[in-house]
Amino acid sequence: MTDENTLKYSLIIVDDELKIRQGLQTLFPWNEYGYEVKGIFSNGQQALDFLAHHKIDVVLTDICMPTMNGIELNQQINEKHLDSLVVYLTGYSDFQYMQAAIREHAADYLLKPIKVEDIRHALDKYGKLNRQDILQYLSQLTRLVPAPKYKDKLLVPYKDKLLPVNLKDVSCFYTSGKNTSIYLKDGASYPYSRTLEQIMPSLNPGDFTRANKQFIINRDSISNITIWFDSRLLVTLDVEVPERIYVSKNKASEFKAWLVND
Repeated sequence: MTDENTLKYSLIIVDDELKIRQGLQTLFPWNEYGYEVKGIFSNGQQALDFLAHHKIDVVLTDICMPTMNGIELNQQINEKHLDSLVVYLTGYSDFQYMQAAIREHAADYLLKPIKVEDIRHALDKYGKLNRQDILQYLSQLTRLVPAPKYKDKLLVPYKDKLLPVNLKDVSCFYTSGKNTSIYLKDGASYPYSRTLEQIMPSLNPGDFTRANKQFIINRDSISNITIWFDSRLLVTLDVEVPERIYVSKNKASEFKAWLVND
């Protein structure tokens, strides 16, 4: 067994399920592979706050989480040039998640339920390859993987009907508490049974973005942007929505780049 003084790498675990966080921390023999678990977190924002003050080699993160999901966490790690490699941990086998993992330079991708040998393989990869090696490998994979297919239409249950809705006609998705609604450009709105975390991966990220915790918005529905006094952005859409849409100061640059396809 590796002595604590010879541990080579640091690692954090990010998952919104407590049993998974605790299980990964206690059941896998991290020390035997030269790793020390520096922290466990329930969402990407908590992990990002920790990474701002601690150098971590590997981030083992779930994808679908509240507040900030794993893909958004990886985006922030890349944008802030934090020297951490990301291994996605998810129960979703849909190919678009693999696409996102490759696009955001994830080091690996593990499907739940996790097998010990899968973790060992991911750790071995990190130990043998440096970051540049992994980025080169992922860039080669990107050329081999077909372009993702995003939804262009939704079926929205309403009363005793299923309403076909073209995504180009959607202004935004809005959530309040446990309730989600779809707002259309013609002013109509409908309740929708999925959360924003569940909705976002099926949308083309070139057309839709997660503006904040309450809103996913369509680029073509933005009619005005006001720079707020604290450097937040106030976004106005082409329809009335229940509350103002603010983009935080930290996300403002990313949002503006997305808006102009930069």
